[in-house]
Parts: sequence; C-alpha cells; structure tokens
Amino acid sequence: MTAIEELLKRHQEQDRVTRETPAPPALHVVILTCMDARINPAEVFGLQHGEAHVLRNAGGVVTDDVIRSLALSQHALGTTEVIVMQHTSCGVSTVTEDGFKDQLEQSCGLRPTWSVEAFRDVTDSVRTSVQRVKRSPYLPHTDNVRGFVYDIQTGDLTEVQ
Repeated sequence: MTAIEELLKRHQEQDRVTRETPAPPALHVVILTCMDARINPAEVFGLQHGEAHVLRNAGGVVTDDVIRSLALSQHALGTTEVIVMQHTSCGVSTVTEDGFKDQLEQSCGLRPTWSVEAFRDVTDSVRTSVQRVKRSPYLPHTDNVRGFVYDIQTGDLTEVQ
C-alpha cells in the first residue's frame, strides 16, 4: 500500500466532525514554519481548529510566494500578526545555494530559476525572514511580526531579537 492509499484509508476510517468555522482565523495570526514532518504547529502553539493560518515551506523562509500568501491572508481574511518559526537541525542548512542548484541541473538537465534559500545559521535566517515581512509593501500589518527558533530536541521556542 502506498502512503497516499494509507492516508486515504485513515480518512475513511476517522470520525468526522462538522464544523461551521469562518474562513478568517479567529486569532488573526499567520504562522510560517518549515515543512519538516517533526514540527506540528498546532501542538507547538496549542492551536485549536480555525485559529490561525499555517504556511509551510522548506526552511520556513519568507519567499515571494509566502509574501503572496501573507498578502491574501491580511487583505482578504483579516490577519494582523505573523510568527516566523524556523528550527534546529533543518535540512535547508545542510545544502548550499549553488551546490543544490548544480545537483538539480545535473539530475534534471535544467537549472532552477528560484532561490533555494539555503542558510547556515538559523537565527540569522529568522532575522532575514522577519525583515522581509516587515519591509514588504504588500503587507499592511507589519508591526507585530516575531521570529522564533524551535528546538527539535527539546521543543523549546527561543525568540530571535
């Protein structure tokens, strides 16, 4: 059985609860984090259904597509706060921009036009991502943007100043 088949089976077997939750998140907050399977944002922040928008990508970094999602979230759905949460032992910190692009070019025959957003220091990466949000001309709510590093081993959150 494939992983997709397993997940579809689980979906069919679970008890579903009908929820009449409005689309705008109740806490008016967006959480950006890494796609790493070891991170469960609902667990980290004690989120309830419908309380936050959660955006995920490799590294939890602010990219043009994250700005697009934040702009929609703020302008169309009323969010006013942003959490950027990256983490220790991130796979994006194990590659380099050119090295990964070289690898893809050798493997696929094409060099990516997009940025890998590789980083060495997670704290510096969080600072950079927070600044990208704060400087975006597309986002009206940039006063309450905070960055954190999540420790994969301990579950601790450390705010990045």
